[in-house]
Amino acid sequence: MTGVFYSCLITLVYIYIGYPMAVFLASRVLHRDVRKEPCEPVVTILIAAYNEEKHIMTTIENKLSLDYPHEKLEVIVVSDGSDDGTDDIVRSFCNMGVKLIRQEPRQGKTAALNLAVPEASGEVIVFSDANSIYEKDALRRLVENFADPEVGYVTGKMVYVNPDGTMIGDGCSAYMRYENFLRNCETGVGSVVGVDGGIDAVRRRLYCPMRADQLPDFVLPLMVVEQGFRVVYEPSALLREEALKSSSDEYRMRVRVSLRALWALWDMKKLFDPCRYGIFSMQLVSHKVLRYLGIVFLVFLYTANALLLRRSWLYNLTFFLQSLAILLAFSSLYREKRWRSAGILGIPYYFLLINIAAGRALVKFLQGEKQVTWTPRKG
Repeated sequence: MTGVFYSCLITLVYIYIGYPMAVFLASRVLHRDVRKEPCEPVVTILIAAYNEEKHIMTTIENKLSLDYPHEKLEVIVVSDGSDDGTDDIVRSFCNMGVKLIRQEPRQGKTAALNLAVPEASGEVIVFSDANSIYEKDALRRLVENFADPEVGYVTGKMVYVNPDGTMIGDGCSAYMRYENFLRNCETGVGSVVGVDGGIDAVRRRLYCPMRADQLPDFVLPLMVVEQGFRVVYEPSALLREEALKSSSDEYRMRVRVSLRALWALWDMKKLFDPCRYGIFSMQLVSHKVLRYLGIVFLVFLYTANALLLRRSWLYNLTFFLQSLAILLAFSSLYREKRWRSAGILGIPYYFLLINIAAGRALVKFLQGEKQVTWTPRKG
């Protein structure tokens, strides 16, 4: 049990503290700058939408108002079998150059993007969610990275808005700050591992059609790395979205994303070869594989710790700290049900939630289950 305890403890410390420290130090040594320059390529913004009548008008108006030459900007909305008023709203913008493509029957976001890209005229393809609101200069900040010929894919900065002060919103915001720190460091090393699907851009010639069950936010950047180009993070390209308000919504979203990410890792397992992909292989294992397996290490650590009680004061202390974190997590759940913010005490709860969601996704993955379509997030 001692071996299990220390193996799990060391692995967990590495996942959440060791790797961030290592990639931070590596970025200071390697310092892989992106040669940015102002540029104005023709850009196509793709928006996949399913029953988004609540958000689609605001999103289109936002994209048309961006600080970018109108003659060099194209907006395409793919309605994925929508049966509400989404299509009619999009058609009302047709005289402003917005194009509607209807995908019937419903096949999911990835199939929608595969359908739209051949219709796009832009040198650069930008992916936006149907509820993604960009800052006015976000598009310029994204595309200036493509002045560097080594860059093939750029992801912006997701900022979650939490006007109601909900616990899940607080936890999600803290999680994104952690992720954005990692992405900034990983860019300094070479390429980032994870991106935000609501504000991403890729050179059109590097786009590869994907299977409908593949996660475009994850698989496409990996395909770009496979082709020998960098995937970089642009913190000044800001996207604002409302955070989810309830644990159940966040949990379902995290299960879906984790499941599709696990399949993406399986599909792109050739990238685990350090002889061909060098440090990126280590990043992929550290940032993604071990992270999605985190719940396994947490369960084994707690179980081993319980069996080692009374052997040493150290085991008693670590068991007490783990138990306290679990207690704080569940007390935060009680506060959420009363619609009260838990503040910093909500972090253990959110940490537990995303790890349980990853565990559920792992079970689904081992059972061979895949997910292609889903109900839009309720931000």
